Amino acid sequence: MRSAAFFGFGTSFGGVAFVTLNIIPSRPKLLLLLAGLAAFGLSLAGSFHFDDYSVLAGNVWQTLATRPLTALTFWFSLAIGDHNPLDYHAINLALHLVAILLLYDALTRLVSPRVAFIASLIFAVHPIQAEAVNYVFARSSELDTVLCLAALGAWLRGRHRWAVAWFAAALAAKEECVAFPVFLVLLWLQQGKKRAEVKPLAAMFLLSLAAGAAVYIAVLRTPGVPAGPYAGITMSHYLLAQGPVILRYLRLLVIPWGFNVDPEIHVPAAWLGVCAWLLIASMAAVASRRFTGAKAGFWFIAGLILLLPSSSIFAAEDLAADRRMYLPMIAFSACAGLLLERARPAAVGLIAVALIALSVQRTLVWRTEQSLWSDAVSQSPDKVRPKVQLARASDPARALELLQQAESLAPNDARIPADQGRVYLATGDAARALSAFGRALALDPSNADALNNRGAALLALGQTDAARQDFERALSIAPCQVNARANLARLGIDKPAPQQCR
Repeated sequence: MRSAAFFGFGTSFGGVAFVTLNIIPSRPKLLLLLAGLAAFGLSLAGSFHFDDYSVLAGNVWQTLATRPLTALTFWFSLAIGDHNPLDYHAINLALHLVAILLLYDALTRLVSPRVAFIASLIFAVHPIQAEAVNYVFARSSELDTVLCLAALGAWLRGRHRWAVAWFAAALAAKEECVAFPVFLVLLWLQQGKKRAEVKPLAAMFLLSLAAGAAVYIAVLRTPGVPAGPYAGITMSHYLLAQGPVILRYLRLLVIPWGFNVDPEIHVPAAWLGVCAWLLIASMAAVASRRFTGAKAGFWFIAGLILLLPSSSIFAAEDLAADRRMYLPMIAFSACAGLLLERARPAAVGLIAVALIALSVQRTLVWRTEQSLWSDAVSQSPDKVRPKVQLARASDPARALELLQQAESLAPNDARIPADQGRVYLATGDAARALSAFGRALALDPSNADALNNRGAALLALGQTDAARQDFERALSIAPCQVNARANLARLGIDKPAPQQCR
């Protein structure tokens, strides 16, 4: 019943988008839908991954300040008690299909129908889209893209107020679309600079500034969030790293092989980072020679602009993530469509089939936690996180082996003894668990999770008073720590959750 209700929510959302933007099924659109389903239909059989579990734990309101619309979609699922991964993946897949049709609808107003079809086909089936479609937590990337495409469609129809409204909704889904008004300005410059369009463009820029300021303030007020000043990397180092990262994205577009949920990327030497950015600037300069809306150069530069908010100076702990390419793909796909405009239909068909095969293969990698993190461990052997994540999906013996390998790479990483302690506790060895949790706390004394875990080990050893103190201290550090509150309840101590945690 709940599964049907949530799937119905996804299909209803798609239906609203179709009716609102007057999208009528036609042969090209049906072919695009079938291609998208062929590439990513198996995502419906996928499991939860990584940050998806924070959603299931009820931590959706942590994103309320910056991504309220995305948080609302997750809240709806939790409100009906839905923990079925099929329903969550159905929403992501439905959003991808809506994005495909909206892109085709917009591009037919800007380029030839043939180019619009080829571009939308590449957007639909390219394996670089796999992370956004298969990763439930990446729904924000899909949602802001769908809403930006709705804004673009409204803009091209001359409905500028609707375009502003759709863009405001996109910002509420994910802040990374802040550069979308810059793309519209480039389009405006190409299409005649109508004076009546200046005010709605200005309104969009003001919305972008407000959203950017809100995100930065929210980050400053939330210590521990892996972004901005808490990302563990300076803005200058992040900028240096993003030159090679952008070149990696572009390489994956042309040679779609070597995808990795946790790529092994390091801050390069200053000269190498500068050279990477000079190469990107040179490519943009060459592209600018064909800078019209019906030429590939315009769309290549537009793709770079849409990518810059996540790949320039606003630091994030993850130096690269394929899902950040989902919105820029609307422009890079148009660029590819124009480059393939004169290709024979058979050649386009072969490219599409190859991309679908690669997307299916990538979707199968995303199917389970074990397959996803085994792939990441093999491709990033010197990274700690893939080993920690794979350990959580493995049997105790294999988990301890992986964690020992991770500890040899990062002996001062508190996550490793914390996970070792969880394995020991799950196997009934509370004494070794207590020792491991103690090491984790020595490395990170203010970690609420580690305090709760040590309390659980103490409780298993019968040391009730010491356990209670750890649970209470965990709540004093993180008032929304669900497990510590539950453990206190086991001791008969009622600690109501603060309003912001409900």
